[in-house]
Amino acid sequence: MVDISHIKNIAIIGAGVQGHSVAQTALMAGFEKVILNDISIELIEKAANQIENDPSYGLRILEAKGQLSKGLTADTLMENLYKEVDLAKTASKADFIIECAPEIMNIKQDVFRALGKYAPEHTILATNTSSMSITEIGKFSGRLEKVVGMHFFPPVAIQCCVEVMKGEKTSDEVLDMCVTIGKKLPCIKRKRLSIRIEKESPGFIANRLLIPTTIYTNWIFDKAYEMNIPWEQIDADAGAGRLVSMGPCQLTDYLGVDALYNVMKSFQKFISPDFAPSKIITKLMKEGNLGKKTGKGFYDWTKGQPKLNLSKKAGLFNQEIVLAIQLNEGCKLLEEGIVSGYKIIDDVMITGTSMPGPFSAGKRNYVKWSKILEEIAEKMGKNYIKPCELMKSGEFLKMRK
Repeated sequence: MVDISHIKNIAIIGAGVQGHSVAQTALMAGFEKVILNDISIELIEKAANQIENDPSYGLRILEAKGQLSKGLTADTLMENLYKEVDLAKTASKADFIIECAPEIMNIKQDVFRALGKYAPEHTILATNTSSMSITEIGKFSGRLEKVVGMHFFPPVAIQCCVEVMKGEKTSDEVLDMCVTIGKKLPCIKRKRLSIRIEKESPGFIANRLLIPTTIYTNWIFDKAYEMNIPWEQIDADAGAGRLVSMGPCQLTDYLGVDALYNVMKSFQKFISPDFAPSKIITKLMKEGNLGKKTGKGFYDWTKGQPKLNLSKKAGLFNQEIVLAIQLNEGCKLLEEGIVSGYKIIDDVMITGTSMPGPFSAGKRNYVKWSKILEEIAEKMGKNYIKPCELMKSGEFLKMRK
């Protein structure tokens, strides 16, 4: 058992959607002090109100439903939340810091430069990046052995997976402690799955599978735009409201067009030019129409959740291609030694994203899907999604573990 008894004060840098959710679970885990930091007190107060009063999973509603641990109340937990605008003061008081700043490399690097300067020597520094290099983010901290990646899934209180990944120089001791801290953070639905990943890879496991599918969906976005096809027909193609809760257009709006754009630019730089954002995503970025948070994106969100007519399909989007791309990427993770068996990949997908892992169906369909990927890669001119040897051969079947 790894001893984390000395970790009493946790700081969260960035009070946005992910930051305030991580802060809430840290409060529920019983840490003595949870410090929430951002660039303005207004942002922190807004986040604190969401932690306490969110109608779906805020502390008040969880208390009313009896979903807080015995003896805990919303009032007592909120007393342990400290609000701090000064980054130096925040860092100096923390035993463990989770950075949840926007997914922009220079912003994250600036944060880690400050954390390296002001945090106590024993403090562990974690980044909640979904797609960027942990080593690149932490390189200016001066303590890469204490820098780790911890990727949470929104909303953190009910999505029960956290991926914990080494950077190039992260010590085994730090990785062990972070996996243990991940396990300590409660989840409403079930016990939290805290995954240890001992080799750095952009996107961890889940996003490494999901982001390559954006090569295909971005191509579809541009085709639909050129053909003047309504976005809701693309979401209908993807099974929105039936197979999945949201189609790719609505989901992009919900998560943020800028988030998709920045992730794709990062993968374009570090993995392949084939990840370059599509024309329509670039257009929405330039216009500032970033989805739900700005009121407009693919859809109009100014009056709340858009009401979509999903009765008509465009016939452009093929969900089977998405699954094939995910299986191929999962096989690449196995080839690269990021994980040693495919069961953990399926476990992360179902626990973190509530989506089935690709190997359960891929075991039966890999021959067919390999042919599909060869054809669509040729049609799109995107070599990255061509099937790898492990997928084509079916040798991954021996790597369950």
